[in-house]
Amino acid sequence: METKVLSSGIPHSHLPPSYVRPESERPCLSQVSTCDDVPLIDLSSPHTSLILTQIAHACKSYGFFQVINHGVSVEAVKKMTEVAYEFFSLPVEEKMKLYSDDPSKTVRLSTSFNVKKEKVHNWRDYLRLHCYPLHHYLPHWPSNPPSFKETVRNYCTEVRELGLRIQEYIAQSLGLEKDYIKQVLGEQGQHMAVNYYPPCPEPELTYGLPGHTDPNALTILLQDLHVSGLQVLKDGKWVAIKPHPNAFVINIGDQIQALSNGIYKSVWHRAVVNSEKPRLSVASFLCPHDDALISPAKPLTQDGSAPMYRSFTYTEYYSKFWSRDLDKQHSCLELFKNE
Repeated sequence: METKVLSSGIPHSHLPPSYVRPESERPCLSQVSTCDDVPLIDLSSPHTSLILTQIAHACKSYGFFQVINHGVSVEAVKKMTEVAYEFFSLPVEEKMKLYSDDPSKTVRLSTSFNVKKEKVHNWRDYLRLHCYPLHHYLPHWPSNPPSFKETVRNYCTEVRELGLRIQEYIAQSLGLEKDYIKQVLGEQGQHMAVNYYPPCPEPELTYGLPGHTDPNALTILLQDLHVSGLQVLKDGKWVAIKPHPNAFVINIGDQIQALSNGIYKSVWHRAVVNSEKPRLSVASFLCPHDDALISPAKPLTQDGSAPMYRSFTYTEYYSKFWSRDLDKQHSCLELFKNE
C-alpha cells in the first residue's frame, strides 16, 4: 500500500517529482538572510502603553511579532511538543485512521495543503484539530498517544486566553475600545495545525508551505526551538525568523487587516524544510464566528479614510480561501477590496 503521508518512516533519497517546484517558484534559500530585529514584546511589562506602542509598530511594519512572559506555562508547551512528536512517531496504520482530504472535517491528518486541488505538493504532514468549544470537539481527538487529549486540552485553553488578551492589546493599539475586536468577531472558533516536516532530500526544490497569509484573525505559533523554518516577507525579501526560547510568534491574520482598514498587515509567510532534521510547529488559530460580519472599524474611517474592504461574513471568506490554491500569488483578501 502506498502511504499517503510523508511521516511513514521511509527515507527518500530524491524528491518525488510531484513535490518539485518549477524553477521560478523555488525558495532560493541561499538568498534568505536572518531577520535580526524581530519585534520581541514582553507581556509582563507593567507599562501597558509600552506594550501597545510596540504592538502598533510591529503590526504596521512587520505584520508579526514574538511574545515572551506570555502566561502559557513552560510545562504546557513542553508537553505539547512531546505529545506532537509522539503522535507523528506512531505506526502509519494507526495515523491513517485519521487521514482525510476533506477540509471540512474537524479532526484530520493530511499532507501538503489541499491535495485534491494543488499541482505541486508541499513537504508537510499535519494534524488539524478544531478546539473550541472543547467539550464539543475533544471526544473526537486521537486517543493515541494516551496523554494526547489531556495535554492538548491544557495547551489549547492557555493559548486561547493568550490570544484573546493579545486581541485586546491590538484593539487598544488602534485606538479602539479594548473589546472592539472580540465583539466584532463574536464567539471565536479555535483551530490547531500540528505540523510535521520530515527531513527532505532536496529542500531547495520544494516548500513545507509556500508563501501565504492566514485567513483567520490571529495565529499563535509555537516554533521548534532547535530547527528553524519560518520565513516572512519583509520589505519585498524573505527573511528567516529564528526561534526564540519560550516565545510564541504572533501573526496578524486577514480578518484583523480588514478590521484595521489595512493599517495592520496580514503577513506573507512560508515554511521551508531541511535535509537533516525533522521540524515541528504548532499553529493555533483564532477565527471569527461564522456569522461575524467583518468590515473596517468605523472609528478608523471617520477621518475621511475610505473603507478599503467591503463587508463580508467569515463563512464567505473561508469558503473562498479553501476553494483556491494556496499557491496563488495574491491574498484572498484582495477579492474583498472596494474598487
